[in-house]
Amino acid sequence: MSNHRSSERGVVMSWNVFKFCAGFRFLGSIMILFVISIVAFSYYALVVVNYGPALFIGDLHSLTAFSVLLLFHSLLAMLLWSYFSVVFTDPGRVPSSWRPNIDEERGDTDPLVESAYMGSDLLSNELSASGDQEYRRVRYCRKCNQFKPPRCHHCSVCRRCILKMDHHCIWVVNCVGALNYKYFLLFLFYTFLSTALVTLSLLPYFMAFFADEEISGSPTNLAVSFVAFVLNLAFGISILGFLIMHISFVAANTTTIEAYETKTTPKWHYDLGWRKNYEQVFGTDKRYWFIPAYCDEDLRRMPELQGLDYPIEPEVIALQQL
Repeated sequence: MSNHRSSERGVVMSWNVFKFCAGFRFLGSIMILFVISIVAFSYYALVVVNYGPALFIGDLHSLTAFSVLLLFHSLLAMLLWSYFSVVFTDPGRVPSSWRPNIDEERGDTDPLVESAYMGSDLLSNELSASGDQEYRRVRYCRKCNQFKPPRCHHCSVCRRCILKMDHHCIWVVNCVGALNYKYFLLFLFYTFLSTALVTLSLLPYFMAFFADEEISGSPTNLAVSFVAFVLNLAFGISILGFLIMHISFVAANTTTIEAYETKTTPKWHYDLGWRKNYEQVFGTDKRYWFIPAYCDEDLRRMPELQGLDYPIEPEVIALQQL
């Protein structure tokens, strides 16, 4: 009886969480405007108020200002490119024709598909509606009325299944999945570098508030510099935490959802070693590692970049077949 009540509480809790997440869709473009506003404010504080005018002072000040502005604009361009790539790239849609690979004689699914779903807490709610015996171990989304490929999850905000879903991010007003996860990581990377640069560049102006000597510049400009310093410092520290977390996910070839669902699993079957795990996200062409794009060759020969097929550790397959 107590187990039944606990199960009911879990269902209610899960339903409340999804209902709360569904409210994110009403934010829409507001979050995009908020992100652009933060970038614009930082740009105004660094370029317009401080280092732009310093270009015309002469001597070492001009050289320093030129170096800071060149680096900042380069990082800003990569930040915005990565950000809008995440926003406007579909994270991965399940093709309507997709079906799991099933052995018709044995009635078994492909080990890759089976291992991804066995023991999942979501399995009981997403079994195939067809009732066929061979589909008993394959997840089926009743909301989308379709089968779920490996590592796929249903997003209650987007109202559809997302390939290799990591999470729904309110900052990009989009899901982070198989097709835009690299762009999301680059967005975090370039945002951290940009905020670190702005913080270090504005540090002398921040310290000027606590100095005894006379402060140059208008009170308004000093206030703008102070706020921009604090804002970028706060964002830089928080983003660094997210960046480290996602780097660890890439190294283990897992996602935020999978890390939570398989936290007690001794061996993650998609972990092929940090090098291959990294290439599944960033590709094999090093020229494209730090830009939000893939080379055509990687897209042709790496099916994992499309989000439907992922290689599995051979040792794990052997253990499952014992």
